Amino acid sequence: GRETTLKTMTKSHTGNYYGGYAVFANVLKSKGRYGGHVYAHDSRTSCSYVCMCQTRAIHSVVFGGYSAESLAERILDGNCKVLVTADGVFRGTKNLHMNAVIVVEHQKNLLSTKKALSQPNGTPKTIVHGYNIDVSWNPKVDVWWHDEMKKQTMSVNPCGGSTGKPKGCLHTTGGYMVYGALTFKYVFDYFPGDVFFCTGDIGWLTGHTYIVYGSLLNTATCILYEGVPTHPDAGRYWEVVEKYGATHFYTAPTAIRTLMRYDDAYVTNYARIHCRYSLQSLRSGMGNGEPINRDAWFWYQKIVGEGRCPIVDTYWQTETGGHLLTPIPFCTPLKPGCASLPFFGVEPAILDEEGNEIKGPGKGYLVIKRPWPAIMRTVYGDHNRFEQTYFSKFPGYYFTGDGGMRDEDGLYWVTGRVDDMLNVSGHLLSTTDVEASLMGHKKRGRNCSGPSSTPGQRRMPLLFRGA
Repeated sequence: GRETTLKTMTKSHTGNYYGGYAVFANVLKSKGRYGGHVYAHDSRTSCSYVCMCQTRAIHSVVFGGYSAESLAERILDGNCKVLVTADGVFRGTKNLHMNAVIVVEHQKNLLSTKKALSQPNGTPKTIVHGYNIDVSWNPKVDVWWHDEMKKQTMSVNPCGGSTGKPKGCLHTTGGYMVYGALTFKYVFDYFPGDVFFCTGDIGWLTGHTYIVYGSLLNTATCILYEGVPTHPDAGRYWEVVEKYGATHFYTAPTAIRTLMRYDDAYVTNYARIHCRYSLQSLRSGMGNGEPINRDAWFWYQKIVGEGRCPIVDTYWQTETGGHLLTPIPFCTPLKPGCASLPFFGVEPAILDEEGNEIKGPGKGYLVIKRPWPAIMRTVYGDHNRFEQTYFSKFPGYYFTGDGGMRDEDGLYWVTGRVDDMLNVSGHLLSTTDVEASLMGHKKRGRNCSGPSSTPGQRRMPLLFRGA
């Protein structure tokens, strides 16, 4: 039956996963890379996360969509010593050459992971070396993943610290692990035998906390997905839900708004009888996330959740390590677009411009009054920046950078960014970076940028150029 199948799948995959990271841990040790070194790596090599903890190494998760310049900036900022990556990846019908962004000639090692992958039509391109892509290769510094893996024996090493994703949000092992495990268990209401499907990229903290660590710490069966939601058609997510019997579906508002533009038949053609929860990720800070509008909320609840699945709207940041504000399924009220109540141990507050706390219903700056287990400990290599960014505006409080509102029922709403960040399709863009993109234009002048909304609450940056 289904229960037996899931138990077998979980046991088998856990064993293979453990074996993989134990071997790779030895690979890193053999290269002299352990205890305090930083590793920037492609978002799809999830087993390397765990092995880096085993070797007491600090790892930095890098989103695979970054340009060479952005990747180089993050590698240099983190003083990274090893890059774990892939030669390429399919995004829909596009074949993205990952090695085209390798800009780390000063680094000591490049561990390049190669895997067998089928083309969109299902025909294998290669058997061993993956995508049959011409790879930039320097035999003096580059090594093959498989050649190194097969030479090593297995061992288990002490677990040390880990960092968050770009900007150097440093998270420590104990607090981060505890908080990731607890939020996964209670926010997702996870029980043995459930199947968790998160569409987030492992390169963002959504995947880092809830696809990798939160799920492993709860011995959960988790679906790893690579690709876009509309390829080969808009029913791709729901096909996966039906095929693997997903009980939990966790995605972002941008994906929901994209899919609701297509015919509902793309959803209803697939069975979702096992799905008990429809979860959407509302994240701020340095990650992808945004409030969900009412139309998308009701479509998600009615069409995807069939009117029976609670919509758990979570608010958090890369800096926070896990959920800050969130409903608990079947325990707390659900309002469209509302982040609901704080998770265990989190103490939010709403402040006015002068830093005075607003009691009862009110609108102002969203801050947190006391630390929680997964709060970032510093900006890696720049503690002064950490203090200035998060604690200088309102001393004694953690400043989220978001506006917040508390309604008459005591529930919290996130009203949007109050700093110089633009939220576009769930990605936070700095106004400085946007304006800098115009500086290379031959008719450049004074530039400024700001947010603009379109029908359906889709947001885009609006740029102004002076003479």
